[in-house]
Amino acid sequence: MEDAEIDAMIQSQSLVLQNLLAFADTMALKCAVELRLGDIIHSHETPITLTQIASSIDSPSPPDVSSLQRILRLLVRKKIFSVHHPSDGGETLYGPTSFSSWILRDFEISLSPFILMQAHPLMITPWLYFSQCVKEGGTAFKKAHGHELFVFAQQNPEFNRIFNDGMACTAMMSTMAILTKYKDGFKGLGSLVDVGGGTGGIIGAIVDQFPHIKGINFDLPHVIATAPEYDGVTHIGGNMFEAIPHADAVFMKWILHDWSDEDCVKILRNCVKAIPEETGKVIVVDIVLNPDGNSPLDDISIVSDLGMLAITGGKERTEPEWKMILEEGGFPRYKIFNIAPILCIIEAYTK
Repeated sequence: MEDAEIDAMIQSQSLVLQNLLAFADTMALKCAVELRLGDIIHSHETPITLTQIASSIDSPSPPDVSSLQRILRLLVRKKIFSVHHPSDGGETLYGPTSFSSWILRDFEISLSPFILMQAHPLMITPWLYFSQCVKEGGTAFKKAHGHELFVFAQQNPEFNRIFNDGMACTAMMSTMAILTKYKDGFKGLGSLVDVGGGTGGIIGAIVDQFPHIKGINFDLPHVIATAPEYDGVTHIGGNMFEAIPHADAVFMKWILHDWSDEDCVKILRNCVKAIPEETGKVIVVDIVLNPDGNSPLDDISIVSDLGMLAITGGKERTEPEWKMILEEGGFPRYKIFNIAPILCIIEAYTK
């Protein structure tokens, strides 16, 4: 075998192994959040030593510095933290980066709750069931845990809290993009119902910026039970497959991608019943999949689609797929607005 052939084989093998072991990035990131490494490093004005980091970790016994150094080595390589080697040969120093601010625990705008939710063992296990999904159909989460996600959450309060916290933190960040890039879309609305609004963070922020809107946060009763009060917002528990509260428009963020085409059509038809026939609209915040794209953002969208396969049984959709379910659901006309790197608003109308 020629040297070039051997090199090609080694390179292709390395690519397979790199993909196989990509889960290590997730686990290292989860560890950083659990140990509050970002908060420790950000609390100092200058980069700090491994010893200083270890001494700040909340632990019943002295941390294993060697394990910590190995985890930090990967996080530095992934640009979560920076590393500095003093010219005098002193101890290596670790500092923050623009990415590390997203893993702070003691900061309002953070991805930490989402990381802890996605990397939770109950959320990781369904990914091991893809083969069964291909052979048998069905939802990986149910195969792993015996119940669909939302039923399981209703029966497990602690998991419900972790899931709601994770979704709420991503909602906070996407809300900023929605309020900035789509502010004209809320003008003229007297009322707005957020279907699947969780604990109400998004509708609360919309009503805060547009106080003329009467806000309705609509979700399952066990979700609404943990929702805080927001000025101008009414919490209503119910089932979107049965009926949706009446309003001038329906808002749904990351809801339809949780469900099959048939279920989406049912939800959309209930939206039609909930809004004015002539002027009503539905505001869908979701991904519009571009499977032929070559950017890292397209990769995220495709991975998110597999996340739907693993967790909810839904899927991310291309524009033709969105058009199909919107038309069948009673919304023959729509517009798409790009508001963030992988996030779009689909504004759909009954007329």
